[in-house]
Amino acid sequence: MEGIALRLKIKEVMVEELMLDQAASDIDDKIPIFGGNGLGMDSVDALQLVVALEKHFGLKVGNSDAAKAILESVETIAREIEKST
Repeated sequence: MEGIALRLKIKEVMVEELMLDQAASDIDDKIPIFGGNGLGMDSVDALQLVVALEKHFGLKVGNSDAAKAILESVETIAREIEKST
């Protein structure tokens, strides 16, 4: 799974696992996942997201420094999944 399909699947997983109040198709690939200017997720959401990414995509996020870079946006998550496959 690559490209647009992968990015949509990541968004669908986020909506389902994090119970977001928006459609997957409404989430921009480059919008920040955390913080007030983005989706506004917090550290609890981050943990749930890490678990969901491992479950659905086999992506293992090593440490918190790596997680900050990987979990920045749907785009950064997708690039990391593409690298690991």
